[in-house]
Amino acid sequence: MKEPLNWHRLFGLSWEDFFYGLPVKVEVEKDLSLKQQYLDVVIIRLERDPLTIELPDGFDVLASHNLISFKSFQETLDGWAFSELVGHYVNYRKQVSPNMRDLLPEADFRLFIVCARFPQNLAGQVVMAEVSEGVYDVGHFSGTIRMIVVGQLPCERHNAMLCLFSAKDEQRNYGARIYQPRSPDRTSFLVQLFRGFPKEFFPVPYSMADLVRETRAEVFATASVEERLEGIPVEKRLEGIPAEKRLEGIPVEQRLAGVPPEEYLKTLSPEALQALRQLLADKAPPS
Repeated sequence: MKEPLNWHRLFGLSWEDFFYGLPVKVEVEKDLSLKQQYLDVVIIRLERDPLTIELPDGFDVLASHNLISFKSFQETLDGWAFSELVGHYVNYRKQVSPNMRDLLPEADFRLFIVCARFPQNLAGQVVMAEVSEGVYDVGHFSGTIRMIVVGQLPCERHNAMLCLFSAKDEQRNYGARIYQPRSPDRTSFLVQLFRGFPKEFFPVPYSMADLVRETRAEVFATASVEERLEGIPVEKRLEGIPAEKRLEGIPVEQRLAGVPPEEYLKTLSPEALQALRQLLADKAPPS
């Protein structure tokens, strides 16, 4: 049976790639307790200078610590998801603060819920203040949770990464065509992500084979010599290389060390063997 795609992990990896090279730390599947309860993503601002990229809609309000819960198109966003995120926030704030009596200020934290489709059932239970297209603020106790509905976001370049997680074909198609990985080692997460897409999400004639081929080429181009050769047996590395080429740069005394004369003679080409015979004949004492 085919293993189900881990949408939450891929969602976290996409944020790692999105912030690649910037003073931002992204923690994926953050373990917040002895009994494992994972928070999907934590985005930590390492510097207060403005970021040099345009953020997706709804994320223009990043604080020092940003906790994100994600619901894929296969899941339902309900009130429990909001309560769970607030619980994660309480736990996380205690962990990153100097001590229990000196908690970091609430202004240092922002809570986000990203969902693939609009939560119709939840809309009648909580007050959702629309901030912009696909972006809402939902009150909780003394604070606010920012909710981003991917399915309602406009298909614009700065939203391309989030569009990959939409429930709508046209948005996924847009994200697959527009989003360009930023980090050299993150193209593999896109391959995994696209495995969950029906074929029709790709613009014809683009296919998974095309994607894999391009990914391999890009990864190979940025890999070191050691990384390229890792896992390849020595005999495979030498396959097709003439013996003369293999011996280039190795001094004669090292080549012959421990090699019986009869074995050495077997390694010579017919021309070299003839030349050796001629040399020996020239040096042989007259009879």
